[in-house]
Amino acid sequence: MRHFGHIPSATRAGLFHREPAVFTADSPARTLAVALGATLYSPATRPRLADDVRKQVARGVVSMVLCLEDSIGDADVEAGEDNLVRQFADLAAGTVTDADTATDTPADVPLLFIRVREPRQITDLVDRLGETVRLLSGFVLPKFTEARGHAFLEALTRAERTSGRRLFAMPVLESPELLHLETRAETLAGIASITDKYRDRVLALRLGVTDFCSAYGLRRSPDMTAYDVKIVSHVIADVVNVLGRSDGTGFTITGPVWEYFRLGERMFKPQLRRSPFLEGRAEDLRTALIEHDLDGLLREIELDRANGLLGKTCIHPTHVVPVHALSVVSHEEWSDAQDILRPERGGGGVLRSAYTNKMNEVKPHRAWAERTLLRAEVFGVAKEDVGFVDLLTAGLAG
Repeated sequence: MRHFGHIPSATRAGLFHREPAVFTADSPARTLAVALGATLYSPATRPRLADDVRKQVARGVVSMVLCLEDSIGDADVEAGEDNLVRQFADLAAGTVTDADTATDTPADVPLLFIRVREPRQITDLVDRLGETVRLLSGFVLPKFTEARGHAFLEALTRAERTSGRRLFAMPVLESPELLHLETRAETLAGIASITDKYRDRVLALRLGVTDFCSAYGLRRSPDMTAYDVKIVSHVIADVVNVLGRSDGTGFTITGPVWEYFRLGERMFKPQLRRSPFLEGRAEDLRTALIEHDLDGLLREIELDRANGLLGKTCIHPTHVVPVHALSVVSHEEWSDAQDILRPERGGGGVLRSAYTNKMNEVKPHRAWAERTLLRAEVFGVAKEDVGFVDLLTAGLAG
């Protein structure tokens, strides 16, 4: 797998100063946590799920969650489990042979996770998947707290042991205890404790902003980001404060879902500036993004990163390319990060950036630089004259 691997190699060479690196489901957890990108959710009950997975890979998707929780009805859970077993067998049937190792590996399969409801489903599904468990990267754990999390993570540990397969957990932080002010600090401390205990198995933490809004009967419009809903933005800030630290105790925390993908009546002016789109046919792209309510998504992605989040939960394929395009490291960011991390800068100090438009402070900006270079490894570094409009256009064209 690689980001932007679905576009022609000649096009990719024209866009990137350093192309995105290839990674696999067996890559280090630190790499995979960043590489998740736009994680596309799909109901586990879809009858042609295997075909859907392959189709999305061809559109640039590298991580998917097959959902047995909120996306399906209570009466459909058993059917969803049965369907997953069948669809994994279908996916496993499409293999290619690695010429170097003479082993069969799955073709057109992204990082796959199953969102379960109960801990018992983890061990049960791993047993039922049999040898096709090799296609599975892990499980998404809903409404995660310290009390609920212990049983989920113990079940994951047992499933990993019996299957012989490395399996990751992606807890979803969405419980009312986390939202309510009087219980938030205690809940966050409990989550920090249990995720630290099982650190090797926790790939990333996901935010369930829809559930946060639900607790107060709220729903943000397509003209507003999660950060405009103050009760939500305060929770995000506290989660990052406790669980997203760059001192080695933190985790990758992914951005909340953007739930709009159809044209609706717009109350406010578009948030997408005209200036980046003024050349060639780019104005048409700007119009299309606005018509599909994706200008708000673009703004939220930028705010996600500014607030310490990386990647995003997605419920529609049209959201994937914008997330990935805005995850590419600009040549300016890469240049700054390289300068800050040069060995001779180990003693600290301040230097003018190569772009001569800012000051880089070596010690305060070091964690940012390290994070930027890790993102550059999996999403690539754009050429100096390449902007997100170019990346969007290429990604959408495939």
